[in-house]
Amino acid sequence: MTGYAAENGDTAAGGLPEGGATGSGPGNSAGGATGSGIGRRRLGGGILALGGALALAPIPLAGAAERGAPGSGPVTADAGASMGSGAHRPGHRPTLRRGSAARAGLLQEPLDQLVREAEAYLADSPKHPWYAGAVLLAGRGGTVALHRPIGKAVRYAAYDESTDTGVEFPAEQQIAMAEDTVFDLASISKLFTSILAVQQIERGALELEATVASYLPDFAGGGKKAITVRQLLTHTSGFRSWIPLYQEPTREGKLRMLWNEVPASTPGSTYLYSDLNLISLQLILERITGRTLDVLLHDEITAPLGMHRTRYNPPASWKPKIAATEDARLPWSGLERGLVWGEVHDENAYSFDGVAGHAGVFSCAWDLAVLARTLLNGGVYGRSRILSEDSVDLLFTDFNTAFPGDEHGLGFELYQHWYMGAMATPRSAGHTGFTGTSLVLDPSTDTFLIVLGNSVHPVRSWRSGSAPRVATANQLARAVPVRPERGRTAWFSGMASASTATLTLPVLRLASARSRLECALWWDTEPGSDRLVLEVSAGGEWQPVPFTTVGPGPGHHRPDPRPHPEGWVSGWSGRVWHRLEADLSPWRGKGVQLRWRYTTDQLYVGRGAYVDSLRVRDGGATVFDSGRPRDAGRIAATGWVLSAD
Repeated sequence: MTGYAAENGDTAAGGLPEGGATGSGPGNSAGGATGSGIGRRRLGGGILALGGALALAPIPLAGAAERGAPGSGPVTADAGASMGSGAHRPGHRPTLRRGSAARAGLLQEPLDQLVREAEAYLADSPKHPWYAGAVLLAGRGGTVALHRPIGKAVRYAAYDESTDTGVEFPAEQQIAMAEDTVFDLASISKLFTSILAVQQIERGALELEATVASYLPDFAGGGKKAITVRQLLTHTSGFRSWIPLYQEPTREGKLRMLWNEVPASTPGSTYLYSDLNLISLQLILERITGRTLDVLLHDEITAPLGMHRTRYNPPASWKPKIAATEDARLPWSGLERGLVWGEVHDENAYSFDGVAGHAGVFSCAWDLAVLARTLLNGGVYGRSRILSEDSVDLLFTDFNTAFPGDEHGLGFELYQHWYMGAMATPRSAGHTGFTGTSLVLDPSTDTFLIVLGNSVHPVRSWRSGSAPRVATANQLARAVPVRPERGRTAWFSGMASASTATLTLPVLRLASARSRLECALWWDTEPGSDRLVLEVSAGGEWQPVPFTTVGPGPGHHRPDPRPHPEGWVSGWSGRVWHRLEADLSPWRGKGVQLRWRYTTDQLYVGRGAYVDSLRVRDGGATVFDSGRPRDAGRIAATGWVLSAD
């Protein structure tokens, strides 16, 4: 079952995966035959409660993503970062080629660490491997700096339920993973269906705010008359996670189940991730175009982009280059199929002859990198344009502002630390698939990461959580340099989870009513959970110090200072340097120490925090300046390190 409310359970961060089976199909606790439609983000094993009504005015295509809206600004790299010859520049729309980390504007050591951490999950973690093998691809701009196969594409002939072990093929029949290994993408298929829908929106054949029933009259049954196309694309239709369509032997019977399905919640009132949304969208696309979904995929996406290893229903000749999936048998699978290899894993997609809106696409890492590059280019790759820039904005703009934690563009998930790790930003887009696949695009740094694993080989219960996805994303984020605001190094908090790091200045005696701290500050943390706090101690307990920050503005304009009255920052700051000032006059006449305290929880992290150019001014005198070697040597760092990047 590749379904993909099942991916709800894929939330374990760095370290070892936790929990058991995560599928939403038979034998799984995430939904069973009734499907709960729970959200895809879980924190610490608990489901994040969501609610509120979605209120969006009808959105015309050209104005759907206002250029000046928060989080929807132009694609830029980290301020001062070395972009390399392969990275994105305004007006530059590169095509892919292999190259070094330096050419991509990336650091080599984190890429090496990315591979090491991914390889660790080939071993028991803790009881079974997370996957039998994987293909890793990472890049920036037009440069693919990492393309590495690890482990086995085909290892197990079967699963022995009585001993909870995999029955391996003889060594000579096992197949090593290769760069061009093809994978069942599972729910990443939803992205292709979504792109095809947005193409039709762009062409005027499909309206975002139109009701589904206006295209499919039978869909109105079961109280679904008001569900809109937008609600399908953003998983706010109210559909439960899935239903066992495969139990109906005919296509007509499957459609009758869909027509009669009653929403689990009022459309527009809740985020409920559901395969049924994209199956419904498939039916709309096939109705308005007169072409089946597999033909649309070929004609509108894969052929124009030269993605020749991407399709539904790969031919038998591809089988030696396809990663095997599951020994699909009752009770953990809905169907008795034996080893699934070269055919779609998802039962419902299989029952639709392998062509479905929610699952069924097979592809390889390089082809997905071409798709990633196309979207980061604004819809164009080489001489082929598949979407306008405004249409791409619809994919990268959050339509689910009423449901914090479940940010969603049209079809694409946004800002999801549970698998994007430190690559997550308000505009980072991607998706996962239950078979062990994931795709992440970060427009802020022009980076892309593809992790294709066969994590249900030999059985789905061996894997839970998203630890390899998070670990690899963290390392790619770390590979993007952050240049010091001034000089050769800046203090870096690191990116460790479940940690506290402190950066402490020496005792300073302040005599003036105009004393203040000044520094440069850069931060990107898991919102709310991980904080960077400025604190002061006058010989007793530490207490927070209110401060203001000012980021860069357009042109020579500098925005008004932003107050932080509680003395801390968290979340997304644009990955640019900010100037900080803190009034220290309340501690006039006292000997005080100042420190930065960076704390993270046990789950996810952002890119961390940097501090540079620390100065304490006491009236007209500078009593501390980190640019002076003597003062710099008096800083006490625990967990923080001086970093050139």
